[in-house]
Amino acid sequence: MLAEWEARDLHAEAFDMTCAWRGNETMHKICAGKADVNGLYIYYSWNECAFPENSLRMTFVSNHDKNAWEGTMWEQFGDGLNAAIVLSVVDDGMPLIYNGQEAGNKKRLEFFKKDPIVWQEHYLGKRYHDLFVLLKENTALWHAKWGAKMIKVPNSFESEIFSFVRQNDKDKVFAVFNFSTKTQQVSFKETLYHGHYTDFFTKEKVSLIENYKITLKAWDYRVFVKE
Repeated sequence: MLAEWEARDLHAEAFDMTCAWRGNETMHKICAGKADVNGLYIYYSWNECAFPENSLRMTFVSNHDKNAWEGTMWEQFGDGLNAAIVLSVVDDGMPLIYNGQEAGNKKRLEFFKKDPIVWQEHYLGKRYHDLFVLLKENTALWHAKWGAKMIKVPNSFESEIFSFVRQNDKDKVFAVFNFSTKTQQVSFKETLYHGHYTDFFTKEKVSLIENYKITLKAWDYRVFVKE
Protein backbone atom coordinates (compact mmCIF):
# COMPACT_ATOMS: atom_id res chain seq x y z
CA MET A 1 0.00 0.00 0.00
CA LEU A 2 1.36 3.38 -1.10
CA ALA A 3 0.48 6.68 0.59
CA GLU A 4 0.75 9.79 -1.56
CA TRP A 5 2.17 11.66 1.41
CA GLU A 6 5.31 11.81 3.52
CA ALA A 7 4.77 11.10 7.22
CA ARG A 8 6.38 8.38 9.32
CA ASP A 9 3.17 7.55 11.19
CA LEU A 10 1.56 6.35 7.97
CA HIS A 11 3.83 3.32 8.22
CA ALA A 12 2.52 2.36 11.66
CA GLU A 13 -0.57 0.46 10.55
CA ALA A 14 -1.90 1.16 7.06
CA PHE A 15 0.87 1.81 4.55
CA ASP A 16 4.01 0.03 3.37
CA MET A 17 5.34 2.90 1.28
CA THR A 18 5.29 6.72 1.35
CA CYS A 19 6.42 9.25 -1.26
CA ALA A 20 9.88 10.77 -0.83
CA TRP A 21 8.76 14.34 -1.51
CA ARG A 22 11.60 15.88 0.48
CA GLY A 23 14.18 13.93 -1.48
CA ASN A 24 12.73 15.18 -4.76
CA GLU A 25 12.66 18.77 -3.51
CA THR A 26 16.26 18.54 -2.30
CA MET A 27 17.44 17.22 -5.66
CA HIS A 28 15.53 19.99 -7.45
CA LYS A 29 17.21 22.67 -5.33
CA ILE A 30 20.66 21.23 -6.08
CA CYS A 31 20.01 21.17 -9.82
CA ALA A 32 18.63 24.73 -9.66
CA GLY A 33 21.77 25.97 -7.88
CA LYS A 34 19.91 26.68 -4.63
CA ALA A 35 21.60 23.97 -2.54
CA ASP A 36 24.63 21.70 -2.59
CA VAL A 37 25.26 18.07 -1.74
CA ASN A 38 24.99 18.77 1.98
CA GLY A 39 21.25 18.84 1.36
CA LEU A 40 21.39 15.18 0.37
CA TYR A 41 23.35 14.23 3.49
CA ILE A 42 20.66 15.94 5.57
CA TYR A 43 17.83 14.28 3.65
CA TYR A 44 19.20 10.74 3.80
CA SER A 45 20.12 11.08 7.48
CA TRP A 46 16.62 12.31 8.28
CA ASN A 47 15.09 9.57 6.13
CA GLU A 48 17.01 6.85 7.96
CA CYS A 49 16.43 8.23 11.46
CA ALA A 50 12.85 9.48 11.22
CA PHE A 51 11.15 6.61 9.42
CA PRO A 52 10.63 3.13 10.89
CA GLU A 53 13.19 0.54 9.88
CA ASN A 54 12.30 -1.24 6.64
CA SER A 55 9.98 1.53 5.49
CA LEU A 56 9.61 1.68 1.72
CA ARG A 57 10.08 5.18 0.27
CA MET A 58 9.08 6.01 -3.28
CA THR A 59 11.69 8.10 -5.12
CA PHE A 60 10.93 10.00 -8.32
CA VAL A 61 11.98 12.84 -10.59
CA SER A 62 8.46 13.43 -11.86
CA ASN A 63 4.86 12.53 -11.08
CA HIS A 64 1.39 13.84 -11.95
CA ASP A 65 1.59 16.75 -9.48
CA LYS A 66 5.14 17.80 -10.29
CA ASN A 67 4.66 17.60 -14.04
CA ALA A 68 1.34 19.45 -14.13
CA TRP A 69 1.91 22.18 -11.57
CA GLU A 70 5.67 22.73 -11.23
CA GLY A 71 7.20 21.72 -14.55
CA THR A 72 8.42 18.84 -16.66
CA MET A 73 11.42 16.80 -15.57
CA TRP A 74 13.51 18.88 -17.99
CA GLU A 75 12.30 22.13 -16.41
CA GLN A 76 12.81 20.81 -12.89
CA PHE A 77 16.29 19.31 -13.24
CA GLY A 78 17.89 20.80 -16.35
CA ASP A 79 21.44 19.53 -16.90
CA GLY A 80 21.18 17.41 -13.77
CA LEU A 81 18.25 15.33 -15.02
CA ASN A 82 20.20 12.21 -15.97
CA ALA A 83 22.08 12.16 -12.67
CA ALA A 84 18.83 12.67 -10.77
CA ILE A 85 17.22 9.74 -12.59
CA VAL A 86 20.14 7.42 -11.86
CA LEU A 87 20.21 8.40 -8.18
CA SER A 88 16.46 7.79 -7.89
CA VAL A 89 17.06 4.16 -8.91
CA VAL A 90 20.31 3.27 -7.12
CA ASP A 91 19.60 4.97 -3.78
CA ASP A 92 17.58 3.12 -1.14
CA GLY A 93 14.14 4.18 -2.38
CA MET A 94 11.66 2.41 -4.67
CA PRO A 95 11.80 4.28 -8.00
CA LEU A 96 8.72 5.62 -9.76
CA ILE A 97 8.63 6.21 -13.52
CA TYR A 98 5.88 8.63 -14.49
CA ASN A 99 3.98 8.25 -17.76
CA GLY A 100 5.97 9.71 -20.64
CA GLN A 101 9.38 9.85 -19.00
CA GLU A 102 10.51 6.83 -21.00
CA ALA A 103 9.46 8.69 -24.18
CA GLY A 104 11.31 11.87 -23.20
CA ASN A 105 8.04 13.80 -22.74
CA LYS A 106 8.80 17.55 -22.69
CA LYS A 107 5.35 18.98 -22.01
CA ARG A 108 3.26 19.54 -18.90
CA LEU A 109 0.40 17.10 -19.21
CA GLU A 110 -3.11 18.41 -18.64
CA PHE A 111 -4.32 17.33 -15.21
CA PHE A 112 -8.08 17.13 -15.66
CA LYS A 113 -8.55 16.20 -19.31
CA LYS A 114 -7.20 13.71 -21.80
CA ASP A 115 -3.76 14.78 -23.00
CA PRO A 116 -2.15 12.01 -25.08
CA ILE A 117 1.55 11.33 -24.69
CA VAL A 118 3.62 11.24 -27.87
CA TRP A 119 5.23 7.82 -27.58
CA GLN A 120 8.62 7.43 -29.20
CA GLU A 121 11.95 5.71 -28.81
CA HIS A 122 14.13 7.79 -26.49
CA TYR A 123 17.44 7.35 -24.71
CA LEU A 124 15.72 7.83 -21.35
CA GLY A 125 13.58 4.79 -22.02
CA LYS A 126 16.72 2.74 -22.62
CA ARG A 127 18.36 4.24 -19.53
CA TYR A 128 15.41 3.37 -17.30
CA HIS A 129 15.22 -0.12 -18.79
CA ASP A 130 18.90 -0.81 -18.11
CA LEU A 131 18.73 0.59 -14.59
CA PHE A 132 15.68 -1.51 -13.76
CA VAL A 133 17.45 -4.64 -15.01
CA LEU A 134 20.32 -3.81 -12.64
CA LEU A 135 17.85 -3.11 -9.85
CA LYS A 136 16.17 -6.47 -10.31
CA GLU A 137 19.40 -8.47 -10.53
CA ASN A 138 21.56 -6.76 -7.91
CA THR A 139 20.37 -7.65 -4.40
CA ALA A 140 22.28 -4.76 -2.80
CA LEU A 141 19.89 -2.38 -4.59
CA TRP A 142 16.74 -4.04 -3.34
CA HIS A 143 14.59 -2.24 -0.80
CA ALA A 144 13.98 -2.21 2.95
CA LYS A 145 15.14 -5.40 4.68
CA TRP A 146 15.76 -7.10 1.33
CA GLY A 147 18.44 -4.64 0.22
CA ALA A 148 21.46 -2.81 1.65
CA LYS A 149 21.76 0.57 3.32
CA MET A 150 23.58 3.48 1.73
CA ILE A 151 26.98 4.05 3.34
CA LYS A 152 28.76 7.32 2.65
CA VAL A 153 32.18 7.22 0.99
CA PRO A 154 34.06 10.39 1.98
CA ASN A 155 35.60 12.24 -0.97
CA SER A 156 37.69 15.30 -1.78
CA PHE A 157 34.72 17.54 -2.72
CA GLU A 158 32.06 16.83 -0.11
CA SER A 159 29.75 19.71 -1.03
CA GLU A 160 29.71 18.83 -4.75
CA ILE A 161 30.37 15.09 -5.08
CA PHE A 162 27.96 12.52 -3.65
CA SER A 163 29.44 9.04 -3.25
CA PHE A 164 28.21 5.95 -1.46
CA VAL A 165 28.34 2.16 -1.34
CA ARG A 166 25.50 -0.32 -1.00
CA GLN A 167 26.64 -3.86 -0.28
CA ASN A 168 25.61 -7.17 1.23
CA ASP A 169 27.10 -10.66 1.30
CA LYS A 170 26.34 -11.17 -2.40
CA ASP A 171 26.49 -7.82 -4.22
CA LYS A 172 28.09 -4.40 -4.02
CA VAL A 173 27.56 -1.11 -5.86
CA PHE A 174 29.70 2.03 -5.62
CA ALA A 175 28.00 5.17 -6.98
CA VAL A 176 29.53 8.61 -7.57
CA PHE A 177 27.70 11.76 -8.69
CA ASN A 178 29.06 15.18 -9.60
CA PHE A 179 26.24 17.52 -8.62
CA SER A 180 28.03 20.68 -9.73
CA THR A 181 28.49 22.81 -12.83
CA LYS A 182 32.21 22.15 -13.22
CA THR A 183 34.55 19.26 -13.94
CA GLN A 184 36.03 17.68 -10.82
CA GLN A 185 38.92 15.28 -10.27
CA VAL A 186 37.79 13.30 -7.27
CA SER A 187 39.67 11.13 -4.82
CA PHE A 188 38.14 9.03 -2.06
CA LYS A 189 38.95 8.32 1.56
CA GLU A 190 38.95 5.12 3.62
CA THR A 191 38.67 1.66 2.05
CA LEU A 192 34.97 0.91 1.70
CA TYR A 193 34.96 1.56 -2.06
CA HIS A 194 37.95 -0.71 -2.78
CA GLY A 195 37.32 -3.65 -5.10
CA HIS A 196 37.14 -4.95 -8.65
CA TYR A 197 34.19 -3.56 -10.58
CA THR A 198 32.49 -3.16 -13.92
CA ASP A 199 31.45 0.36 -14.87
CA PHE A 200 27.73 -0.20 -15.39
CA PHE A 201 27.38 2.27 -18.26
CA THR A 202 30.63 1.72 -20.19
CA LYS A 203 31.07 -1.99 -19.27
CA GLU A 204 34.76 -1.25 -18.61
CA LYS A 205 36.53 -3.38 -16.00
CA VAL A 206 38.20 -1.28 -13.30
CA SER A 207 40.05 -1.92 -10.06
CA LEU A 208 39.40 0.72 -7.43
CA ILE A 209 42.24 0.82 -4.95
CA GLU A 210 43.94 3.30 -2.63
CA ASN A 211 44.57 6.73 -4.19
CA TYR A 212 42.12 6.05 -7.02
CA LYS A 213 41.00 9.24 -8.76
CA ILE A 214 38.23 9.84 -11.24
CA THR A 215 37.44 12.86 -13.41
CA LEU A 216 33.76 13.71 -13.67
CA LYS A 217 32.36 16.38 -15.95
CA ALA A 218 29.58 18.66 -14.73
CA TRP A 219 26.53 16.61 -13.67
CA ASP A 220 28.32 13.39 -14.59
CA TYR A 221 28.06 10.13 -12.64
CA ARG A 222 29.42 6.60 -12.38
CA VAL A 223 27.88 3.39 -11.09
CA PHE A 224 30.39 0.63 -10.41
CA VAL A 225 29.10 -2.92 -9.95
CA LYS A 226 31.37 -5.34 -8.09
CA GLU A 227 32.61 -8.33 -10.07
